[in-house]
Amino acid sequence: MEAFARFAHDIYALDAGYVRPLLAAIHLIVEGERVAIVDTGAKGSLAPTLAALAKLGLSAESVDYVVLTHIHLDHAGGAGSMMRAFPHARLLVHPRGVAHMVAPARLIEGVTAVYGAAEVERLYGQILPVDAARIIPATHELSVDLAGRRLLCLDTPGHARHHIALFDERSRSVFTGDIFGMAYRELDTDGRQFLFPTTSPVQFDPVAMHASIDRVLALQPEFAYLTHYSQLPDLPTQAVHLRRLIDAHVATALRAERAGKTGEARHAQIRADLTAMLLDEVQRFGCRLTTDRLLDIFATDLELNARGLAVWLDSRSV
Repeated sequence: MEAFARFAHDIYALDAGYVRPLLAAIHLIVEGERVAIVDTGAKGSLAPTLAALAKLGLSAESVDYVVLTHIHLDHAGGAGSMMRAFPHARLLVHPRGVAHMVAPARLIEGVTAVYGAAEVERLYGQILPVDAARIIPATHELSVDLAGRRLLCLDTPGHARHHIALFDERSRSVFTGDIFGMAYRELDTDGRQFLFPTTSPVQFDPVAMHASIDRVLALQPEFAYLTHYSQLPDLPTQAVHLRRLIDAHVATALRAERAGKTGEARHAQIRADLTAMLLDEVQRFGCRLTTDRLLDIFATDLELNARGLAVWLDSRSV
């Protein structure tokens, strides 16, 4: 897949430049001369977005909406910069995320607790606030109009309680953020995508995640557009696979709990079991990458998934 890709119904994906190529996508929905942007990437994402608009003969004044599927900074870190650059845009974000976009200090504190201050600066840079008057709380089934094209917001918790998906009626496609997993494009094999769930801290909820997948499938979308990374076809089949892996993640966490593991020992067992699961899934998928390359690609996500499962285990006893 190219760093700038065009799909049917004037949907475009551009590489946000986050960590490595084809990890985080910014999607543009274009209707006539009006634009909605779905997710914003993080540090340095404004320049390629402006370049993509210019390539399409559009400008910063063409953007009507910036939509955040959720406020994790790989999805929302560039929102403040984009809202300053796009004078007519309104920001759509889950009601739980509004206060964090207006005053991002707590959001920055939370991600710093996970990554550390130096890594947050490297990955995300300065997180700018957004004027509250320009924010639209994206409540469930709120619809907005993009030059006559209806975009429908869906409450989709499970990865985070502040997560939405966006359904585009014209293309019958849904922009799923992280609720429909991650497709690792380095593993594409024979036209197939390798899908893996994300159970990262701190709000993973498997019951809610299954319900959100149901909500997405109920609309019978033709495609999902994932932030990690872009177009995913054959959603009913993909959903069966994704559900199985969500349940396998949960089983891995519960196995560590039953073994009486706590603290770092529990984390180490969960991560080791997730790594074994990943390697088994990749082998069955038929990908030919080496084990060292796979573990390099998945290093951060295996760590985050293990941490998220530990938080979920602890939340069950509260």
